[in-house]
Amino acid sequence: MLSIFSKRPCIKCFSETSKILLRCSSQTATSTIERNKDQLKRQIVEYRHVYPEFLPDPKIEYRNLIREKLERADMVARRTQVDIPEFYVGSILAVTSSDRHNPEKPHRFVGICIKREYCGLRASFIVRNMIDHQGIEIMYNMYDPTIHKVEVLRLEKRLDDELLYLRDALPEYSTFDSNMDAEILPEGTPVPINPIKVKLKPRPWLERWERKNLKGIEELDLPERFFKRAKELEKPWEKYDLMKEYMRTIPEEEQIEIFSEVQAELHKLEVQRKKMKRKRVIVKPSKLA
Repeated sequence: MLSIFSKRPCIKCFSETSKILLRCSSQTATSTIERNKDQLKRQIVEYRHVYPEFLPDPKIEYRNLIREKLERADMVARRTQVDIPEFYVGSILAVTSSDRHNPEKPHRFVGICIKREYCGLRASFIVRNMIDHQGIEIMYNMYDPTIHKVEVLRLEKRLDDELLYLRDALPEYSTFDSNMDAEILPEGTPVPINPIKVKLKPRPWLERWERKNLKGIEELDLPERFFKRAKELEKPWEKYDLMKEYMRTIPEEEQIEIFSEVQAELHKLEVQRKKMKRKRVIVKPSKLA
């Protein structure tokens, strides 16, 4: 705007215009920050399932903020050296690691992931397979420097968070071919949930599975007294205990703070992994008649 008596701009108009510009820029910055926060929250919903080991132990007595921060940096650095893909309990894995007796010859083990536990650099997972009619299980530390490669041959979930009952199940549920080919899901496809129900062998079992409230096993052929005792020992009121649920989880505000530290690096690793997955997709030529 120009003054009536002079061609020079009015100082008052300048100040009003600058205030309007500052207000608009602040509103734009606020909306951008809110948009970034919403995007980060959506990513956190995915990250806390894909990277559960980045979240610290919910138990207060095991928490140490400095150690957790250093461990997260080490975990990201390790992931830049070795591709640790997305997998869940129930996924079929092929883990290649160094053999302590013959370091020059790597060892490859194929099996189903039956458990994931712990957090930070202590994170581990158990892989099970039946070899020569014998159940073999290997527990791997996820960030062990002896691990060369982790391949996901079949990405899927199961109905339960742990599959330790496969130790008492029929052998066919834990038998996988060591030369199994990888099944590649199309990009953007949600992780499938395998609804299979496992048939257990007759008792005795390693644990009282009837007391675990498991969804992935068939109906147990047991006397009524077993189920009566299991009903006496169950605690249905625990799902209403808000304090216990709070102590068992990490608050969302803390999750945002944790993943905001490593979000950029994890995003780079995700993009790199998707590129490598596209390169591995090879169309097999059909046989000529």
